[in-house]
Amino acid sequence: MAAPDPIGPYSQAVKASGLLFISGQIALKPGTSNVVTSDIAAETEQVMNNLKAILNDAGLNFANVVKTTIFLKDMSLFAAVNDVYGKFFESDFPARETVAVKGLPKDVNVEISMIAAE
Repeated sequence: MAAPDPIGPYSQAVKASGLLFISGQIALKPGTSNVVTSDIAAETEQVMNNLKAILNDAGLNFANVVKTTIFLKDMSLFAAVNDVYGKFFESDFPARETVAVKGLPKDVNVEISMIAAE
């Protein structure tokens, strides 16, 4: 798979009843333990590419995504994350919520989870 391995005891994604539930992804570079943190745009791009790899491995793409959750370390990053996030969808944007959290794994700025329908 082109996405990074999970960093804990969980699955990257689970299929159930025609849905693909994708665990929250951070900006880990696949095949390494390196996190992209050069800037929020690059960090978000890596997160979205990790999600894309998981979708593709399941035979799906962003058009199949029905729900996302974005976790931000700081809500001031919302506009920059939203700009990158939006470029991965062509139309029919999924339902979404964005929440600020106190901390995220590996001290990243953004984590995104998704639900996709087959």
